[in-house]
Amino acid sequence: AKHRKCAKVVGDVMGNYHPHGDAALYETLVRMAQPFSLRYPVVDGSGNFGSLDGDGAAAMRYTECRLARISDELLSEIEQTTVPFRPNYDGTRTEPVVLPSRIPNLLVNGATGIAVGMATNIPPHNLTEVCTALVKLLDNPDLTSVQLCRYVKGPDFPTGGQMLNSAEELKQIYKTGSGAVRLRATWEEGPVTRSGKTIYITSVPYTINKSTLVERIAEVALSRKLPPLVDVRDLSTEDVRIALELKKDSDEKMVMAYLFKHTPLQTSFVVNLTCLEPTEANVEVGRPKRMDLHEMLWHFLHFRLEVVTRRLEHELEALKKRIHILEGFEKVFDALDEILKIVRKSEGKQDAAAQIIKRFGLDGDQTDAILELKIYRLARLEILIIRKELEEKRRRTRQINTLLKDEGSRWDIVRVEIEEIQKKYGDPRRTAIASDEGEAEYSAEDFIVEEDNVVLVSRDGWVKRQKEVKDVASTRVREGDAVLAVLPGSTRASVVFFSNFGVAYTARITDIPASTGYGEPIQRLFKLRDGERIVGALSLDPRVVGQVAAKKEGAEPPVQGVAVTSDGYSLRFSLQPVVEPSTRAGRRFARTAEGAEVVGVARLAGGEVLIAATREARAILTRADEVNFLSGPGRGVLLIKLSSPTDRVLGFIASTGDRDLMTVETSRGAEQTISTAKYEVTGRGGKGRELLQRGQFTRVIVGVPEVTDISS
Repeated sequence: AKHRKCAKVVGDVMGNYHPHGDAALYETLVRMAQPFSLRYPVVDGSGNFGSLDGDGAAAMRYTECRLARISDELLSEIEQTTVPFRPNYDGTRTEPVVLPSRIPNLLVNGATGIAVGMATNIPPHNLTEVCTALVKLLDNPDLTSVQLCRYVKGPDFPTGGQMLNSAEELKQIYKTGSGAVRLRATWEEGPVTRSGKTIYITSVPYTINKSTLVERIAEVALSRKLPPLVDVRDLSTEDVRIALELKKDSDEKMVMAYLFKHTPLQTSFVVNLTCLEPTEANVEVGRPKRMDLHEMLWHFLHFRLEVVTRRLEHELEALKKRIHILEGFEKVFDALDEILKIVRKSEGKQDAAAQIIKRFGLDGDQTDAILELKIYRLARLEILIIRKELEEKRRRTRQINTLLKDEGSRWDIVRVEIEEIQKKYGDPRRTAIASDEGEAEYSAEDFIVEEDNVVLVSRDGWVKRQKEVKDVASTRVREGDAVLAVLPGSTRASVVFFSNFGVAYTARITDIPASTGYGEPIQRLFKLRDGERIVGALSLDPRVVGQVAAKKEGAEPPVQGVAVTSDGYSLRFSLQPVVEPSTRAGRRFARTAEGAEVVGVARLAGGEVLIAATREARAILTRADEVNFLSGPGRGVLLIKLSSPTDRVLGFIASTGDRDLMTVETSRGAEQTISTAKYEVTGRGGKGRELLQRGQFTRVIVGVPEVTDISS
């Protein structure tokens, strides 16, 4: 047939069968014509039917369509009463409950759908493999789903790609009817020049938008998260061809491993073989059931047997009617002259029919056929043609009766038709079967260019990364803000930020945004709650922080963290749990009492003295090892007993000698220093020393942090 406007097709369907939106109908029609959506498209489209880049099809008034050749196999037996029909939505015509398909379309083109309480996601398969499995199942009905996997190697997606599941994983999917197929793009090496090298991506995973994929790869290149990747260009025509420009000394496998992990170049297709199983009570209603491969193939074979049986019964009925007419012709052919006299003397068709029936003993159908006979059919040779046709029809009737009595012969017809379909439409696999077993494992650190950087975090929670900081006092901060911590370290190391709510947030130094300005709010990296702020930070580069892991299980690590809360409690804790990057929600390291908060966190390497000051101008100096070490988040032990309900700890330092001073500001605007040289070190848990008889401490003054040189 020639192509017809899609608008006419959509209008006919909407008016006769599907009284819903034309947009949904046209989208369905378009998908059935897209070679990258269906493994075997059933509609032949003319015009713009969209692309792999996600471009939409042209409007339905511009595009044209007709059925694809393979659709003949879906519809060829529709008029032979092979499938049940039901009234359409307004009862003006009937529609088939299912199509008498000769191809196993549910497996070959797949299906995706969702309904109340159930869903299905059947991947497309290769027609040659499915037909082979059907024939093998006919030979041996006892084959299991696992055994059938010898012939059905796995899904075969229209966009190609590589399937990474092992044979055992695929067998389990087809045995249980559910699982996940790991799908990956294919690539090949391109030319190598003096300036660099090129690799080409030659296929993309199923349902992936190619333009979005190229954008994601470009984002990786622009963000410098993958330094060997220089540029990406889409050179695709009808075939996919995405060029990746790499540095000359780069490792292609490592680059692709990163892209497989961080872009849609590798995806998972969740398999759910839920089908509507025919019920004996009502052929129009299917019962949802998750099937294995054997059941799906078994149902198709028995469906084909039923279609073949009903087709033969329909043909037999038509043959009987034709034989009946031909027998009437044969009976009266030698008496045509008499019949002509009866007709000429009759008063009309009804009178002639009644006389012929009475004279020759024919029935109404035979008589009508004789009266409708054309004059040229009265020639002498016509009786030979009639007798020859009659003999052929009787012979075919005997064949059909034999077939209807012998189920094995009908199974042979099913087999022959499946083999014909396989020969006519079968093609090679597009999706290669590979495996990711034995592939080199790449960690996140492998993709990071190692260099020393400095992370700066401000008191108001602004964070940035710079290659070097010569003068901390001159670094840019927002008005009223100040630098809280300077954290040197390798880009492969991490930094940890401690909040007043007792939560630690860890990030790789390379993930901290590089900036010479104010930086970025830390809320861009982590999910802080209302009122939560950063009160301390540490570099976890081993050259800076030291040994944070315990030498043996159950022992205290050489380097620890110490925290003090506003209600006078303190705890020591291990830094080991916070070394690896955290989620946006962070990890809890301390639990505070209601109304209290963490006022600071410091590093302990052994021998430090904690100096803490309160609002009521009291201070305590105590050895850090008197504070209990907790293996998990807790409140800790009492460091200083507050003198009144309104008193609170303002801050603390971990002093390593006489030169470590704590500077506090008084309510009169003066400054006062506290150190181990001026005051005696006492035990923890007391009220501390009163440093002012009149007035209060308003805040602990944080000096400009120094930059530690780690280059050596």
